[in-house]
Amino acid sequence: MLHRIIIPAIVMASSSFAADLTSIAFEDAAGKNTSLNDYKGKVVLVVNVASKCGLTKQYEGLEALYKKHRSEGFVILAFPANDFNGQEPGTIEEIQKFCKSEYDVSFPIMNKISVIGPDQHPLYTALTGPQGAFPGDVRWNFGKFLIGKDGKAIARFEPKVTPDSPEVTTAVEKALAE
Repeated sequence: MLHRIIIPAIVMASSSFAADLTSIAFEDAAGKNTSLNDYKGKVVLVVNVASKCGLTKQYEGLEALYKKHRSEGFVILAFPANDFNGQEPGTIEEIQKFCKSEYDVSFPIMNKISVIGPDQHPLYTALTGPQGAFPGDVRWNFGKFLIGKDGKAIARFEPKVTPDSPEVTTAVEKALAE
């Protein structure tokens, strides 16, 4: 049974009860298979992103958060998803070009996936499915999941919770200190 503490706009899980997500494969932007195992020992923020969304400006905050903590073992993995009103229609090459030119993004952008529906990627099933770390569909672009150094999900942040919010920054700093 997963124990959760509900805090406005975020959900925290006890990492001792969350599943290890490190073995779930996904593709990087070049199409190479990878997994969270490649980031074990780091704190990872998994974010479903879109280039044509009202929340796209969160790339700026994500990049600032990444630059502030990357030397401490923090990484952001962006997963482009076209699941919400077709707001990520481009190819991975177009998405990368947009992210670099508009927001100077330097954190890794993975290949496009689905985060909801019948084509939902297994990583998101493990995060949000009925038996997932945080049951309940991702509601929109820029949903965020914090993964601890041990590969277990420890927090979920709803899309409107910005990367520079105290909820996110405090959770990242706490996970880095553990």
